[in-house]
Amino acid sequence: MNGAFGSGKTTAAEQLQQRLPNAFLYDPEQVGFFIRDNLPKSMRLADFQHHPEWRTFNVEMLTKIARSYDGVIIVPMTLVDQLYYDEIIGVLQRDAIRVDHYILHADKRTLVRRLNKRLEWFNSWGKAQIDRCLHAYHHDITHDKIETDHLTVDQVVEEIAKRSGLTLQASKRRFPARSFWS
Repeated sequence: MNGAFGSGKTTAAEQLQQRLPNAFLYDPEQVGFFIRDNLPKSMRLADFQHHPEWRTFNVEMLTKIARSYDGVIIVPMTLVDQLYYDEIIGVLQRDAIRVDHYILHADKRTLVRRLNKRLEWFNSWGKAQIDRCLHAYHHDITHDKIETDHLTVDQVVEEIAKRSGLTLQASKRRFPARSFWS
């Protein structure tokens, strides 16, 4: 799942994992945090995705899991650089690993509202990336969008499952269906 910060990737990924038997949630940000935390400050880049090691390690881990794990791998990841997209998604696809890529898309107003609700005030890192993300999803990485502005989490998860040919278990949510962070 691709999308700007605040698009609902993590929320949808967690719900998808709960509703799919034998699903595994892989978090590529953990690799970024490792890189950031284990380099001298002078070697750190502003965005850990700019470290080639981040891209290489994620491809290697996803390849390992995909070839050995009998289940669905769910990966929420914001990818806006076409080169990085090709170095991860493209490499996996060229290695005959099935990748169903979906952009969870929302307009800027919705993204800002959602980020505010998770207490990202003023010009947080996620907010500062919105324009770059929206530009990329309109010009560079444009396929397989799911517009999330007015959808519930369940509706997004059900759309992903439908497009991917997956059978979901019933939702275990204990609160009424609502829009993301509405």
